[in-house]
Amino acid sequence: MKQAIHPTAGIAVGVLASAAMSALYARGGLGYLLGFVLLVPWLRALDARRTLAGTLACAYAMSLAFTAAVFAWLGSALGRYTQVGEAAGLAVLLLAAPLFQPQFLAFALARHLAGRRHGPLLRALAAAAAWLAAEWLLPRLLGDTLGHGLYPSRLLRQGADVGAGAGLTLLLLLANEAVAAALARRGDGWRAVAKPLALAALPPLLLAGYGLAALSGGGGAGAASGGKPLRMGLIQANMVDYEGQRRLRGGYAVVREVLDRHFAMSYDAVVRQHADAVLWSETAYPTTFGQPKSEAGAEFDREILANVTAAGVPFVFGTYDRDGAGEYNAAAFVQPASGLLGFYRKTRLFPFTEYLPAWLDRPALRRLLPWTGAWRPGNGARVFPLRLADGREIPVLPMICLDDVDAGLAIDGARLGAQAILTMSNDSWFSLDRQGARLHQAAAAFRSIETRLPQFRVTTNGYSAVIDASGTVLAGTGMGEPALLVADLELRRPAPTLVVRWGDWVGPAAAAFLLLLAAAALAARRPQAGHAPAASQPAMVFPVKVALLPPAARLAAGLLRAVARVGLLGMCLALLRDDTLRSNTLAQIRLFAGLFLAPEAAAWCVLLAFAARATISDGKLVLSRGAQRIELALGDIGALDMWRLPVPGPGLALRLASGRRWRYGLALARPIALADAMAGAGGPPLAPRGGAMLYAYAQARQALRRWKLDHPLSKFVLFPLALAIPAFHLHQHIAYGSAFGEYYSYGLKAYLGAFVLWWAAWSIGVVLSAALLRAAIEAATLLVALLRPKRTVDIRRWLERVGRAALYLGLPTWLLLNLYGK
Repeated sequence: MKQAIHPTAGIAVGVLASAAMSALYARGGLGYLLGFVLLVPWLRALDARRTLAGTLACAYAMSLAFTAAVFAWLGSALGRYTQVGEAAGLAVLLLAAPLFQPQFLAFALARHLAGRRHGPLLRALAAAAAWLAAEWLLPRLLGDTLGHGLYPSRLLRQGADVGAGAGLTLLLLLANEAVAAALARRGDGWRAVAKPLALAALPPLLLAGYGLAALSGGGGAGAASGGKPLRMGLIQANMVDYEGQRRLRGGYAVVREVLDRHFAMSYDAVVRQHADAVLWSETAYPTTFGQPKSEAGAEFDREILANVTAAGVPFVFGTYDRDGAGEYNAAAFVQPASGLLGFYRKTRLFPFTEYLPAWLDRPALRRLLPWTGAWRPGNGARVFPLRLADGREIPVLPMICLDDVDAGLAIDGARLGAQAILTMSNDSWFSLDRQGARLHQAAAAFRSIETRLPQFRVTTNGYSAVIDASGTVLAGTGMGEPALLVADLELRRPAPTLVVRWGDWVGPAAAAFLLLLAAAALAARRPQAGHAPAASQPAMVFPVKVALLPPAARLAAGLLRAVARVGLLGMCLALLRDDTLRSNTLAQIRLFAGLFLAPEAAAWCVLLAFAARATISDGKLVLSRGAQRIELALGDIGALDMWRLPVPGPGLALRLASGRRWRYGLALARPIALADAMAGAGGPPLAPRGGAMLYAYAQARQALRRWKLDHPLSKFVLFPLALAIPAFHLHQHIAYGSAFGEYYSYGLKAYLGAFVLWWAAWSIGVVLSAALLRAAIEAATLLVALLRPKRTVDIRRWLERVGRAALYLGLPTWLLLNLYGK
């Protein structure tokens, strides 16, 4: 006899199983394959929780177990650094687990609430969105996300240039949900299990397909800049615990030893191995450079400058900088002969070690935490020219330690024109916990994938590495040993990736999705007078406009429409990839006219040529076109079939009672309503050939209530005009000094012509945005019609609302952020 499992035991089993797989996943190697199933036991435990309290308890347990399984090394390292002991450090980390891993709580809460109103699909999307929104709104201490565990797979990790690590996390979460759904349905037969398993296979297949495409195209790296590769010497001196050494031997002796070792290894890199430049690690020169605090410091500064001049190559090294506001963890760029070029100041400081938050920074707390520094944060990404001895000038992006876990800094650097990333770190924290150093290096490698910028990364005592644009470590060092790493990197001018263009967009998009879902839930609670049930359809009002299409005309109109739609999507891709096209309005107009307007107008002409009016009278279907009139007795119609492929639009095919197909097809917006009217007048009922999916999809399309905002005049003429006016106004101020500057300088014709071009550019942008949204809505509707046919109408209505909000709120918001947010 089966015994019921106690609820607490069920939580423990699910949580521990997921935590064990998470530990293997984080260790790398083939463990990355577990990413697609590691949360399944926990999801099954969540499914068994019926109350909100039980769900949150399960989420809390998972955050605790995940922290212990994946980040125990961090607690131990913190304990050693603060000298409170490894056990105490781990205990503090576990106590803070819900704050350290809040995404588990957000995920479980959203999943529980969404599951009360929606089916498995929307529940999974809402939960994944909550996870990603939590990671975006509550920045991760180490910048980690579940998707980073895919780093060992060169193929799968390439998708990070589309959605960064958050995009990979989204696909992993959905794959886990699909596997959990398959397990929940395993008692319903193989057909019930096949659908969720097929969906679970989609994320790895999509990532693998994209990875193949990206790698075959050079990882999206773009055209080579020409000339020699950059040959860099990375100095891993393996000198740690400067403060401890200072207490034992004095500051002068420590700095003397540090510089002597770095000078010797740099000499080897430049003279014997012909490096073009030299890179030292974070705080390799452990005092202020250029602003000495003593005569000994001034002597060291002069010695560094002399060595750089003697080497004849630029040096970049970690040091300190200071100004009236305080002191900074910095990187100095020093050129031969000309000296100090400038400083980059570390932007992302480690809390409670490098600084205290301002609201906590009190003398009493500093006495409790004597190890805490008082560094000031820098002002964000900066790009410096690396001027080589052969005359080349290479723009590079410096990053220091925790900077490299922030995708935003690398994205900003790529936008500023960097061709390589120079990362300096001190990972001596992880000397006894090498997993931490490996995870840090993997996170840094994702910055190269997202931006397609190669990277030289040097650390104090390991792991140092040379990383290419695909995130692959071409050469590296071990942990805990002095090492000189000299390697070449081919530099390229990378085509901007989607992440570089849009930023780290997945988290904000997830938050917006949750807000829209919440708004839809609130709107659904309000009673709406006269609101028809989801499945009901308004009656057909006759006469109705149709296109009476013979096969050749339908084929011609369908091909023209397909060319127009493919042309729009192709133009979207061209604009994303080509910077010059985005700034050339005339070229955009020509492309838009040729790829979309011409075939769309031709398709419209074909449909107009075969336009007719349909009505039902005296048991007959009457079709009139000018003087021509066709009458077809409903009793002579044997069957009505919806077009399996809605091209050039939705429509009906008629089969006569003899079994022969009627020579004309009827193209119209609401084929189901016409079929219902014909059946009500004595004709045959509709027999959808495509099954439940096609019928549900067609029903959802014709059940929509069109808003005034959906009218082409509102959407593609007036709305772009509203966007063009402020943008053109600001352009006039920037280019000509006033709102009517071009008019005063060149006359009314030039002024109006410029405004028309701006209006046209915004119209094209709105059409392309609407096309992308329409493609997403139609694809999502088809998916819902396949998985949940009875929910298709409701979900389609919700998708349309989301699409309108994205278009009419998203584009103005984007305009404001780009014009006034900088």
